[in-house]
Amino acid sequence: MYEWLATRHPLCEFSHMGKLDWNDLQTFLTVVRTGRLTVAAQKLGVDHSTLSRKILRLETTLKTRLFDRRPSGYVLTSGGEWLAREAEVIESRTIAVQSRLADQVLGLAGSVRIGAPEGFGTYFLARRIGVLSRRHPELEIELIANPRVVSLSKREADMAVTNFCPKEGRLYASKITDYELGLYAADSYLAASPPLGSVADIRKHSVIGYIPDLLPTFAHAYLEEIGSDIRPAICISNILTQMSATLGGAGLCILPCFMAEYEAGLVRLLPGDVRIFREFWLVIHSDLREIARVRTAAEFITKSVRQERRLFLPKGETLRSAGGGTKLSKQVPTTR
Repeated sequence: MYEWLATRHPLCEFSHMGKLDWNDLQTFLTVVRTGRLTVAAQKLGVDHSTLSRKILRLETTLKTRLFDRRPSGYVLTSGGEWLAREAEVIESRTIAVQSRLADQVLGLAGSVRIGAPEGFGTYFLARRIGVLSRRHPELEIELIANPRVVSLSKREADMAVTNFCPKEGRLYASKITDYELGLYAADSYLAASPPLGSVADIRKHSVIGYIPDLLPTFAHAYLEEIGSDIRPAICISNILTQMSATLGGAGLCILPCFMAEYEAGLVRLLPGDVRIFREFWLVIHSDLREIARVRTAAEFITKSVRQERRLFLPKGETLRSAGGGTKLSKQVPTTR
């Protein structure tokens, strides 16, 4: 199947060294992406010793040491870095060929995995994803909703909703909306707390925020935009638990308006003074962008968000009108 490699790809330089097995290259990429042999073995469904032998066989075939074995994990050598780049090109070509042929036979049948921040995934996408499923029952939808940004380069998902446009990788990014965050508290908290008439009064209150060294991304450092000297009394690692603590009367919290809108027990405070804007981008691996099931899911997410723009921007303002802004879509440059 891969005879074209011998004459059309830079890896043909190694052709005199022995037979190069594509399966070994896939194994190699899994180790590269996980960084640890034990994790890669678990992901591949083989035992640690078998995987170690496969990597050694590949190094023997290429007569090149690909990894430095360190206590912290497997680290690429310069030769390994080169091979990783070339192997990813082969992988991309292979995926493109297989996906295009599968599209002709299966259409929308198959799985599509979507990564999303837990707030967006739980409060917006999960509430609407049934529409996509009913519209295309042959589509298998997998939703990963958590604070950590999934890695498309490591093939953890087919697409991801993120708070920022990635700077590198074989990716295509499209901005789907700006969204607003505000300061919220529960009625029960406000009834037992000092009056809040200005931003300066926030310092007199219990504030809920992120654990500083566990911020999901740099975009989550909200409190710094209100006041550099405001410190949270309660630090929580994710937005859903922050929301729960706020509803329970623990204190003030910066929350996305599209989430707080669903909670009748929350009151927005200082709406004219505390307004924070962020972006949502839909990012797709370039190899998968034209696959029917991936394209269908991406179009559904984009259309759903834009149809309910007021949920994300209650006053209709955008980040651009607030002084920011960026391109709506772009092909992300590839680097390693």
